[in-house]
Amino acid sequence: MAEIVVIIPNYKGKNVIRECLDSLREQDFRDFDIIVADNKSDDGSADIVENEYPEVKLIRLSDNFGFSRAVNEGLKASKHPYVILLNNDTRAEKSFVRNLYDAVNEDSSIFSVSAKMLQMDRPDRIDGAGDYYSAFGWAYARGKGKIKDKDRYNKPCDVFSACAGAAIYRRKILDEIGWFDEFHFAYLEDIDIGYRGRIMGYRNRYEPSAVVWHKGSGATGSRYNEFKVRISARNNMYIIMKNMPTVQIILNLPFLLIGFSVKALFFILKGYGREYLSGIKRGYLLCRQGRKFPYSSSNFNNYVKIQLELWLNSIRRFTEVIF
Repeated sequence: MAEIVVIIPNYKGKNVIRECLDSLREQDFRDFDIIVADNKSDDGSADIVENEYPEVKLIRLSDNFGFSRAVNEGLKASKHPYVILLNNDTRAEKSFVRNLYDAVNEDSSIFSVSAKMLQMDRPDRIDGAGDYYSAFGWAYARGKGKIKDKDRYNKPCDVFSACAGAAIYRRKILDEIGWFDEFHFAYLEDIDIGYRGRIMGYRNRYEPSAVVWHKGSGATGSRYNEFKVRISARNNMYIIMKNMPTVQIILNLPFLLIGFSVKALFFILKGYGREYLSGIKRGYLLCRQGRKFPYSSSNFNNYVKIQLELWLNSIRRFTEVIF
């Protein structure tokens, strides 16, 4: 059995799935399997996979259960020790799989490795170089919109979490901390799972030699819409309430109030204020229902490291905008 499985969640990917799968056929390292988990697409994209890519295992889900459920169905159908997640609207460079595999094996403490994502329509610009999370409750793609050859984005480094649009995960750690949280449906599920890995003392890395081009908004069709704003706001609150102990929430409260207020004002001006606020309320209620990552005093030092990084990432966010 191959050591690696590539899992591609698909929803209405008729216009992009061929380019994604063709790029995997052209990899210079071929010892991996591919699973496409389809969220009941009605555009014929699942049929394309079934009829044109016999080497791919297709899972047809009975409804659109979202990104997290699709990934978990792929995990259930595989036993591989390494899992690469790849968006259906990406095109991978030939050394993508091999370079991710080499990077995750550099140290047994590495949970995940994020690829260098470039914008499909502006290939000289970065779409993401790993993800950061800040004390303001803001998650953001490192380097988004920056020139791809800028030095800081051409060096491997630790990041808060890998972007699940193009990343490799160590399955042993996935089994330990829990798979992708299906309550997320989509958006920020990768921040959540990276956060859980960090709590348990594992590292998340960025590897610039593993490159993909990403179209973006492939499933929702736009940067902002009612569904995306509502569910992103819900997941934003959910991550905090789920992963931060009460003391840490209190410590970060001034920053969080600023962060959520700024975003609320932004979305009110965009015409999505009601959706944003309803999403925040729903995220809070999810954790009131008992969905909390268990705190252990043995992980106290990891919480301290995370807190320091949250403060540092708050500064990084503003310096990236300027520089």
